[in-house]
Amino acid sequence: MRRVTRVAELRATLDAERRRGRRIGFVPTMGFLHEGHLRLVDEARRRADVIVMSIFVNPLQFGPTEDLARYPRDIEGDAAKAETRGVDVLFVPDDAEVYPHPPRVVVTPRTLAKRWEGAARPGHFEGVLTVVAKLFNMVQPDVAVFGQKDVQQATLVRAMVADLDMPLEIVVTPTVREADGLAMSSRNAYLDGPSRQRALSLSGALRAVERAFQSGERNANALETIARRQLTESGVTDVDYVAIADPTSLEPVAQAAPGTVVALAARIGRTRLIDNVILGSP
Repeated sequence: MRRVTRVAELRATLDAERRRGRRIGFVPTMGFLHEGHLRLVDEARRRADVIVMSIFVNPLQFGPTEDLARYPRDIEGDAAKAETRGVDVLFVPDDAEVYPHPPRVVVTPRTLAKRWEGAARPGHFEGVLTVVAKLFNMVQPDVAVFGQKDVQQATLVRAMVADLDMPLEIVVTPTVREADGLAMSSRNAYLDGPSRQRALSLSGALRAVERAFQSGERNANALETIARRQLTESGVTDVDYVAIADPTSLEPVAQAAPGTVVALAARIGRTRLIDNVILGSP
């Protein structure tokens, strides 16, 4: 595995691979890697010859009261995991390499970002799309792989790539979960024993919605009520949203159907977690 920190070195490395006719796969991350990230590498390997992973904690997507300073970091541990999983190029730029001056141009999403995470975290998706666009220009991949856990983010990245005519394929892979159902997340490191147990209520609420859907319930308000009741009964009262939404537009729906997204966000103590399911999926 080659580890690079500068855009010029990254481009030179990948230009040499392209001249050999090799296809470039890309996995952008903020580090503190877990199995969910590594499954993205596996998917990229199925679709490309050279796998690039970036590790960059993007300050532009954090609000002034969010956890930028305490976001978990372990660069050396991440490098070992990435190499073991088969990453070819690990790109680890610092803030000055990605943002040599305060951004003068940013990518501003429209209606897709007004609800759910966008409403709870103003400016978040502007920061996400700006850094993803920059990373795409730095790496120039043929394919980039994202996880379904951040479903609104993945939807927005797909929309950006389509609307701005970026020449790459976006692949979204299923959420990877712990054995007890908790969606894997770098922020799970914040959870102590009792909080970790209470965090299971998120996946529990989603499973309750899935069971109701499988039993024939289609009314979105009824499904939302089921999720909120499950969260409340599990002691989770700080809920940002429960969304029953169209998978493409992310607009709320009145009636759920196969493919409908059920997404939620809640705080367990100081830790904010998100999760989602696609109704009718295996």
